[in-house]
Amino acid sequence: MKTYFIILARNHEYLDDKINEIEKMGYSYIVVCGEHVNRKNVFYRKPIGKYDAINYAISLVPSDTDIVIFNDVDTKIYNIENAFNMINNNETSLVFVKLVVNKGPQVILNKFLDKIKNYLLVTASGELILIKMDVLKTIAPLKPCKSEDTYIIFKLMENKHKINFCNSTFVITERTTYDKKEELYKRKTVGGIYQALSMTNPPILIKIFYLLLPYISPLLLVSGRKGYYAMKGILLGYVDHIRGDKTGLWNTDYMK
Repeated sequence: MKTYFIILARNHEYLDDKINEIEKMGYSYIVVCGEHVNRKNVFYRKPIGKYDAINYAISLVPSDTDIVIFNDVDTKIYNIENAFNMINNNETSLVFVKLVVNKGPQVILNKFLDKIKNYLLVTASGELILIKMDVLKTIAPLKPCKSEDTYIIFKLMENKHKINFCNSTFVITERTTYDKKEELYKRKTVGGIYQALSMTNPPILIKIFYLLLPYISPLLLVSGRKGYYAMKGILLGYVDHIRGDKTGLWNTDYMK
């Protein structure tokens, strides 16, 4: 199968390392970057949301591509062959992988979410996603959404496609390193997930999970300060959605 990497980059930071990694792996690629960079295979796109960068990238990929791989620029990939084994199954339309962070508030939370994902795909890790091109075209262009990765898997679920979580392939990246920033991160992602829910029709168990989330989030308080800011971010993200936030780009204008 013909495979194409789409690297999503906010700016030139990490760009050299990521391109070197993909070239050593031997894959064709393009980079959609929110900063002008004079380099082969790097295309500028004004940053108005990751969903928009994906829509733009789809138009640049050769028409005979079988599998598209979306990969964030600030990641390091390990054991990608295991994810390929899954996506090469004719019944599988999309595979997303494990996210590893080594410090900060998300270390424990990610381990907890991974256990849930083994049974119920309540969210996706968008840092590395493999998707069949013919399937992607059926849901493109993506609608504005701050959690475009979760929007994609929910939309595929709605259309009865098979999705797999591959926890033997993983990417290492950095995330929030202090508690207050975790609040903002959770606000963005959780608000985006509720956006995704409002635009798709995933299985009922996922809907129930997010219906209950605002009420069970205080359980995070048992983990102390980290849990407090994570809970606060979840609740603020839910409130942002209730207040009608429909933008696909994270900003703080509506927080004032």
